[in-house]
Amino acid sequence: MEASKVIHAIYNDDDVLMSAVKKVRAAKHHIEEIYTPFPVHGLDKAMGLEGTRIAICAFLYGLVGLTVAITMMNFIMIEDWPQNIGGKPSFSYIENMPAFVPIMFELTVFFAAHLMVITFYLRSRMWPFKKAENPDPRTTDDHFLMEIGVHGNEDALETLLKETGAVEIKLVDKAH
Repeated sequence: MEASKVIHAIYNDDDVLMSAVKKVRAAKHHIEEIYTPFPVHGLDKAMGLEGTRIAICAFLYGLVGLTVAITMMNFIMIEDWPQNIGGKPSFSYIENMPAFVPIMFELTVFFAAHLMVITFYLRSRMWPFKKAENPDPRTTDDHFLMEIGVHGNEDALETLLKETGAVEIKLVDKAH
């Protein structure tokens, strides 16, 4: 198990944090993570994070739901147990498709929503009984924590962070 050092810079204002992120990135330091008590608008852009691809996943999951709906309804209502309901013929799926549209819509939405939630939890590594990774409990209340990797540049980094308005700076050994 390899240990590396990180600096935890704590801020008490989100505007000061945003300014600090921009200055730290301009100085070419790598920000490992930022912990905030609430979503900070524009923070992902300021950190230079890539956009999410969850919309592509949602579309693909919706297609899976639509495919399941069409296959299920064709098997149940046409092949396995055809019934004459209200005088509607059950000779082919295409003839009955207008009646199946609500089911196709609902299963498309159902699969997209549920599989997106599962994907989000897996991608975020948030599974049941997982221990919280929050390094400072104050970040759930009113403080903001910026975690920056240290590569032999602690003094320059600490000076920079003090200039950006950090109220507290700690050097921490972080196990990977």
